[in-house]
Amino acid sequence: MSDSARHQSAPATTSPRLNLLGPFGLWSRLEALGFRLVMAVMRSMSLEQSSRFSAWLWCALAPHLYRHKRAMNHLAMAFPDKSEAECREIAMEMWSTLGATFAESFHLDQIARETDRMAISASDSAAKAMAEHHGLVMVSLHMGNWEINALAAQHQGLRLAGVYQRIKNPLVDEMIRALRVDYYPKGLFSKGHEAVKGLMRVVGEGDTVALLADVREGRGLAVPFFGRPAPSNPFPALLARGRKLPLVAARVLRQSAGRYTIHCELIDVPQTDNREADILAATTNIQSQFETWIRETPGQWMWGHRRWG
Repeated sequence: MSDSARHQSAPATTSPRLNLLGPFGLWSRLEALGFRLVMAVMRSMSLEQSSRFSAWLWCALAPHLYRHKRAMNHLAMAFPDKSEAECREIAMEMWSTLGATFAESFHLDQIARETDRMAISASDSAAKAMAEHHGLVMVSLHMGNWEINALAAQHQGLRLAGVYQRIKNPLVDEMIRALRVDYYPKGLFSKGHEAVKGLMRVVGEGDTVALLADVREGRGLAVPFFGRPAPSNPFPALLARGRKLPLVAARVLRQSAGRYTIHCELIDVPQTDNREADILAATTNIQSQFETWIRETPGQWMWGHRRWG
């Protein structure tokens, strides 16, 4: 037998490498274990204790991360008249808000039961739309504790479908989804093409879809946001216009640990012969309402994610 044949037929002597970074590899399992431990710690505390502790912890750690620098840059862009110290104060309030929101996500079941923690209000036009229409498109932003939107909608008798960004680690994703899924009786879809089809079906059945619409959408419409073009998701406007449904914007404000106010406003959606212009106008109206709310309480919005450019 030739050397080459002998080499080809010889069995492999090396063991296969352990996939530490695979979806169910060692690293994924360690991440999941870490998340489960954090969840256990947060659940062992009262809602108020965990909210305040997590807010303090995030304020201690987050200023050392790269997202703090991004938040400071965004604040300087949005508020050119504010000093660096003023922007830093807003950023620290933001980290406190995000830390509290993280902890409260493990107590959503308690918040859902104790409905006196949520004070809900709406403009006359928004209240009328929510009361009279079968099918509704709702948009919100990463403000206060945005998870409370679903609980408030359930309290109002709305059957909700939502969209979330899937976590890369499927084990952690499953745990996070389990914390939310009960508040979306019409489905909680991971972002993508299947979500679009699912949401279209939900409004066709006369129910409500809820979307967070304040993040950067790379292929979205560039509309004004704090005086700068911001790529924004046109899907809420497209869905509302195409199905002739009310478009309602909601915000959650944190009043204290575990207590919130929710307010809704009706967004104008033009219905002309120019479909593209109508969608652009409605998308602009959404972002304009968001900007108004953010200017009122800038420390409760998430400045650390990408929004412009």
